[in-house]
Amino acid sequence: MKRSIEIIKFIILLGIMAFLFSFTKKRNDARKIKKVDVEFVDENSPFITYNTVNKLLIQNQDKVTSIGKEALVLKKMEQRLQENPMVRDVQVYVSVDGTLGAKIEQRKPIGRVSASPDYYLDADGKKMPLSDVYSARVPIITGTSKNNFNEVTQLLLKINDDEFMKQSVVGLNRKMNGEIELELRKMNFKVLFGKPDNIEKKFQNFKAFYKKTKQDSTLYGYNMVNLKFESQVIATKK
Repeated sequence: MKRSIEIIKFIILLGIMAFLFSFTKKRNDARKIKKVDVEFVDENSPFITYNTVNKLLIQNQDKVTSIGKEALVLKKMEQRLQENPMVRDVQVYVSVDGTLGAKIEQRKPIGRVSASPDYYLDADGKKMPLSDVYSARVPIITGTSKNNFNEVTQLLLKINDDEFMKQSVVGLNRKMNGEIELELRKMNFKVLFGKPDNIEKKFQNFKAFYKKTKQDSTLYGYNMVNLKFESQVIATKK
């Protein structure tokens, strides 16, 4: 008998807890969204505006404060944002204080392909459209590179990670034989990089050549610097 009473008490307690949980959930869902908080988690300048993100989040609603939590479908919001060509990844959430938040990782352009029209090559080796909001300062890609993204992507990533090369390289031209020629900022000679292999070693060779020729004031006396051979730099004078 005592055990039966304990079971009945337990069932009643569970019912009360379920009721309170359901009641609290309904009250929480009925609350309106107070504001939208958009955060870009990458280091890039925004390629899309906050207004664009807000519209993709709330879509047909005039004001965010007119939306009840129960009307939100976070998965669909994420899908809408993910479909934007500037977005690499996104997480949408609702906080307990009524904030609709979006953490957005944008795609990262590492080169700009000269085409009709131009477009970016991103860090994943994929095409990325230009933005009406912000223009990235990245090397211009010419030649046959647009059909060989795998080859040029690794080189561009290495350039982007090397501060000296990042500041120096403004153009990349892929020749028909697969060799790459670099165009440098404020230098009137070309750099024949060759195939995109032994990249770090070729960077070291070029930096050593640059340092030496700048010290003896002969840097601007060349019209071609050849880095094709890993063990040496061949420079052609004017």
